[in-house]
Amino acid sequence: MRSYIVIGLGRFGSEAAIELTAQGCDVLAMDMRAELVQQISANVTHAVVADGKDKEVLKALGAKDFECAIVAIGDDLTASVLATMNLKELGVPYIVAKAHDETHRRVLEKLGADRVVIPEKEYADRLAKSLSSANVLDYIELSEDYGIVEVPAPRIWLGKSLKELNVRAKLGVNILAVRRNEKFIVSPAADFQFAAGDIVVLLGDNIAVKAVQKL
Repeated sequence: MRSYIVIGLGRFGSEAAIELTAQGCDVLAMDMRAELVQQISANVTHAVVADGKDKEVLKALGAKDFECAIVAIGDDLTASVLATMNLKELGVPYIVAKAHDETHRRVLEKLGADRVVIPEKEYADRLAKSLSSANVLDYIELSEDYGIVEVPAPRIWLGKSLKELNVRAKLGVNILAVRRNEKFIVSPAADFQFAAGDIVVLLGDNIAVKAVQKL
C-alpha cells in the first residue's frame, strides 16, 4: 500500500487526498483549519489539525515514513516554502508541491520539490489545446511534447484495418484504445477495422497528433 501525507486541504489538497484514499492508499491529511479537517475525516485514512510549516510537528507525525508528500498550500508562498523545505530535510522520498505561478514554481524546485504543479495553468493549457481544434475531444498532457488525445477516426481510416494503416510507422502515433458505441476496445488487434462514429485514443508527440488531425 502506498502512503501519502497531504498538507493543506483546500480544493486541490482535499480532492487529491480523497482520490488517493479511494484508490486504496494510506493517506494522512492535515490542515490548520479544523473545519476542513472535519469535512474530510470520513474520506481519508487519517486527518489531523496541524501546522505543516512546523518541522517538529511533521517529525512527530512521522512524515519521513510516507512515500510521498503533497504540499497543497499553493496560495501561501511562505507556508508552502517552509513545508517543502522541512519535508526535504526530514528525508521524505518524493515531494509534490502546488504553486500559484511560475515564480513560485521555480522557488519550490530550488528547494528540492520533485514535482511542482500549477493546477489552474495546467487545466487552462489542456482546455486551450482541446478547444483550439474542432476535432479534438479531449487532451491529456504527459509532457511538453507528448500527450494523449481523443479524436474522431479520420474519414480515410474508415473500413481499413490497423495493419493496413500502419499508423505507428507512418504517423508516429500509438492507438491505445477505440471507443465504439460507448464501449472501449483497449489495444485493438491488427485486424481491427475502423467504422463511422469510432473515437480513437492516441498517444504521440504534438507534431504526430496534429498530422492525424489533418487527415
